[in-house]
Amino acid sequence: MRFADAMRGRGALRGIADRIGLSGRLLLLTILFVLLAEVLIYVPSVANFRRNWLSDRVAAAQVAALVLDAAPQQRVSDDLARRLLTGVGARAIALKAGGARRLLNLAAMPPEVGESVDLREAGWLELIAGAWHTLSHPADAPLRVVGHGMDGVDFVELILDPTPLREAMIAFSWRILLTSLVISGITAGLVFLALQLSIVRPVRRLTRNIAAFADDPEDASRRITPSWRNDEIGVAETALARMEAVLAGELRQKRRLAELGLSVSKINHELRNLLTTAQLLVDRLEHTADPGVQRVAPRLVATLGRAIRYCEATLAYGRAAERLPERRRTALRPILADALDLAGLVPGAAVRIEDRTPDDLLVDADPDQLSRVLVNLVRNAVQALGLAGTGDGAPPCVTIEATRRGGTVTMVVSDNGPGLPERARAHLFEAFQGAVRAGGTGLGLAIAAELVRLNGGVLALDESGVGARFRITLPDRAQT
Repeated sequence: MRFADAMRGRGALRGIADRIGLSGRLLLLTILFVLLAEVLIYVPSVANFRRNWLSDRVAAAQVAALVLDAAPQQRVSDDLARRLLTGVGARAIALKAGGARRLLNLAAMPPEVGESVDLREAGWLELIAGAWHTLSHPADAPLRVVGHGMDGVDFVELILDPTPLREAMIAFSWRILLTSLVISGITAGLVFLALQLSIVRPVRRLTRNIAAFADDPEDASRRITPSWRNDEIGVAETALARMEAVLAGELRQKRRLAELGLSVSKINHELRNLLTTAQLLVDRLEHTADPGVQRVAPRLVATLGRAIRYCEATLAYGRAAERLPERRRTALRPILADALDLAGLVPGAAVRIEDRTPDDLLVDADPDQLSRVLVNLVRNAVQALGLAGTGDGAPPCVTIEATRRGGTVTMVVSDNGPGLPERARAHLFEAFQGAVRAGGTGLGLAIAAELVRLNGGVLALDESGVGARFRITLPDRAQT
């Protein structure tokens, strides 16, 4: 039951906090802190008030003592003594001067006192404790007060009724309380207004913008416009504006990729049917006696087979994932056959492709996927040379090199073309970001990098003085 009651209490407090909001909580905290500061000020203030009140009575007692000294034979009438004691507010006044004690009273001295205060030696802690005792413990017994004397008087001693002192301290406390409330209200209002203008309203603007942006991230009008501020709020607005711009761009790209994937999946079905038909026609060519057809037909059949398998895996970077590679140790030279046939890809451009790979070099990779990578790199190089020419004035040439060191095969495809511009290098292997040719999609190198990564390797662009130089690193699989 206690736990349930505690949880309900916490829930109620949370509900109240939610209703008053951030501004209300700041206002309440400001009032609370100001009141706490006033309490810390009040404690020494009331102690000082008590000391001053008693010091005033001691000073008045010394004036009465001077009247007593001026009287004949240092005696006064009962009426004058009554008026002197009433003016001081004391029951009796005693002083010591020149080694003699003098007493001014009408009634007999009380047998005991409720509290003694020596203003000559009292410290602040003692004064604060005495003030708290006076306020919290009403006393009927008289109060004894001892203070410094002047003009040859050693000290002055008073017997006082504590009730007037306590009433004066209570009245002073009420004045302090009212003053504290007024100061707290004014301070809290000013702080609340300052916080409202400098923090709460900008934070509300941020939250409203985030909620509106979440409803329609692609609507440019919903992005926040950073203000002139350069503090933490301004930094947050700038960061939010930058994040919204990047996120909106990413979402638009994802949507286009999804639409592209849907379109390609439809095209893929028809293309696969067309390629299947083409494969059936090529199968008939295999039985033709023409030597040229006999030489080309097997390669054409293999190419169509790869195209059909590629379509069955759904050729779309934004939609379908590449199949897992079927890695095996295979000779590299046959894999390069399709890439070497790309020399005449661009009509009118005499591009030479040099194969400098060793005849006996084996590579641990999926042959179809590695062939797609090499064909992509060589085709890009041939097209760049055919359209833009060379960068060193020499005849256009694409070079394919490969070496094995230990358990790693390194292949390099380089050309002597114009090279890649800086804007393409930054996002070279990102889909739709690294296109160099007009009308290019930027998918080729992204797909090539993914295929090399699936086979456990890395595709990178090397720095070169002339042209472009792509390096493929394929380590062998660990033996199990």
